[in-house]
Amino acid sequence: MIVHKGETVFRQGESGPLFRLNSGLLKIVRVHADGRPLLVNIITPGETIPHHSLLTPAPYYGTAIALITSEIEVLPAAEWYAGLASSPDQYRVIALQLQDKLRMMQQRIDQLTELLPEQKLNKTLRWFETYIGTAELSDVLTQDEIGQFIGIRRETVNRLLRAQRAAAGPKNS
Repeated sequence: MIVHKGETVFRQGESGPLFRLNSGLLKIVRVHADGRPLLVNIITPGETIPHHSLLTPAPYYGTAIALITSEIEVLPAAEWYAGLASSPDQYRVIALQLQDKLRMMQQRIDQLTELLPEQKLNKTLRWFETYIGTAELSDVLTQDEIGQFIGIRRETVNRLLRAQRAAAGPKNS
C-alpha cells in the first residue's frame, strides 16, 4: 500500500495489523492527555511496527504518519502471530530487527548528547540525508518536531536553520 506525506497509517490507542515499511519514512507521534503532540520515533525502511507488538498484540502506542511517500506492507495480526507459533525461527528475525532499532536509538542518543545545539542539528541533518536525499529537513518535519527529536527549543531550530541557509548563500536556479 502506498501512503503519501501526511497520511495516517494507524492511530494511537487503536488495535490492528502490523506494518512493514518497505520504502519512505514514518513518524510516530504520541498525543498526551493535555492534547500536546510529541514526536517519539522515526520509522525507516525495513522496520516492522509497532515494535512493542512484534511478539504479542497491544494497542498502538502512538499515531503513525507518513513523512514522505512510503510503501507499506500490511501484516494481518492473526497471520503474524500464527506465523510465529508455527515458525520459531521468526523470533530470530524479530530479534535482529529490534537490534537494528536499538542501534538506531544509540545513534539518536549520540545526537542528543552533543553539547552544542549546532552539533545536534548537524548530526541529525546528516542522518536524515540518508532517507530524504537533498530535500530540506524542514520540509519533512516541523521545526517543533525537529526540536523534540534532538532536545532543543523550536526557536533554536529556527535560528540555526536560518543561519545555515544564510551561510550557504542563494541557490542557483
